[in-house]
Amino acid sequence: MPIVPVVSIGGQETALFLSRGERLAQLLMLDRMFRLKVLPISIALPWGLNIGDMLGHIPLPAKITVETLPCIHLRDEFGPDPDVEEVYDHILRLMQDTLDALAAERRLPILG
Repeated sequence: MPIVPVVSIGGQETALFLSRGERLAQLLMLDRMFRLKVLPISIALPWGLNIGDMLGHIPLPAKITVETLPCIHLRDEFGPDPDVEEVYDHILRLMQDTLDALAAERRLPILG
């Protein structure tokens, strides 16, 4: 089966994040009980201050751009016995380069 990398940008603009909440997750011991390393803190409708997004939120308007990259056939590109680390690094680099290009094209958060 081929791998089809998909990259998107803009979804992070649907709420105003104040913190990733790493320290809060540690203080509440969520990292040990539920393996939650972060408990994001944001400002979002209708609750105002939103911790962890447990109750959901009404997303702010945002332009989300999604780009599908060409299929990657592992054996065609990396040989009959591909190295997992090499494949991972290659796909990660392709996706990061695409994300950087999409970010460079954006001018305004809502309008893109």
